[in-house]
Amino acid sequence: MAPSPEVGQWPELPYAAWRDTCETLHMWTQIVGKIRLSQTPWLNHSWHVVLYVTARGLTTSPIVYRGRSFEIDFDFIDHQLNVRTNDGDVRQLALAAMPVAQFYGDLIALMADVGLDVRIVTTPSEIADGIPFDQDRTHASYDRDYANRFWRALLSTHKVFADFRTGFRGKASPVHFFWGSFDLAVTRFSGRRAPRHPGGVPHLPDAVAQEAYSHEVSSAGFWPGSVGPVDYAAFYSYAYPAPEGFASAAIRPAEAFFSNELGEFILPYEAVRAAPDPERKLMDFLQSTYDAAASLGKWDRASLECALGQIGRPPPT
Repeated sequence: MAPSPEVGQWPELPYAAWRDTCETLHMWTQIVGKIRLSQTPWLNHSWHVVLYVTARGLTTSPIVYRGRSFEIDFDFIDHQLNVRTNDGDVRQLALAAMPVAQFYGDLIALMADVGLDVRIVTTPSEIADGIPFDQDRTHASYDRDYANRFWRALLSTHKVFADFRTGFRGKASPVHFFWGSFDLAVTRFSGRRAPRHPGGVPHLPDAVAQEAYSHEVSSAGFWPGSVGPVDYAAFYSYAYPAPEGFASAAIRPAEAFFSNELGEFILPYEAVRAAPDPERKLMDFLQSTYDAAASLGKWDRASLECALGQIGRPPPT
C-alpha cells in the first residue's frame, strides 16, 4: 500500500482526530512490550523493554525463549502484527478495530500455537486508571490511516534523533520507543550520579524509576499527545535533575516553551511539520535544550561532545 500524498514524511497528526485509535494502539504496544519484558534480562534504565522503529512499523527485536528466538513486529503498511521465530514459524494477526481484550487473547493464543507460552502482568503500566488487558473492551478503535501517519512521524523523528545522537561521545541511549509512556526518546548522560528519584509513577515500582534516573540526564522525545496540559503531538526535552535556571533558558526555535505543569520544554509537532526545513527546526530544539541542560548543569562538555557523525568518516580522536 503506497502512502497517500497528503501524508508525507511529516504527516498531519491532530490528536483529537485519532485519540481513540491512539489509546487503543497504546494498549496494544504495552501488551507486546510486556511480552519482551517478561523474557529479557534487565538492562540499565529499562532499555531491555523498549520497541524499535522499523521501515514498516515497530519491533521488539529478537527475544530469547527456551533456546529459541522470536520477534513481534507491528506493520503499519499492511496493518498486521507478525510473530516470527528463528525456526521458521510465522503467525499473523490483522490490525483492525477490536477491543484490547480480543487483541490480547488472540495474540497469546497465536503465540501458544507456535510453542511460545508467555504470561504477562495484564495491568497497564504508567496509567493511573488503566483497565487490565484481558478485561479492556473500552479501547477498540483502529484507524489505518492515522496508525500509518503516526508511524511515519516516528520514522521521520527517528532520523533526526539518530543524527543528534552522533554528536555525543559519552553514554547515550539508542533511539527507542517506550510503550509505557508511548513515546520515542533519546537520552544523553553526564556520567554523574543523580539524586534519588522520588518514584510515584502509576503502576510502576519506585525501584524501576529510581534505576532509570540513577544518573544525570538530558532527554528528548516525541509523543502524539494525550488528555492533559499538552493535548497535541509534541516534542519534549527535560533534564534530571533540572539545574538552576533551566526553565528560563533561551532555547530555539521560537515556538518552543517551558511547561511548568510537565517540567520540560515543549515544541509542538505542528511547528516542525509546517516548517520549510522540519529537520533543522527539530535539531535546533534538541541542541539548544541540551546546551541549556549541559551548560547550566556543568557537564564536562569538552570530553562528552563531538561533531555530528558523517557517513564513512570516523570522528577525530
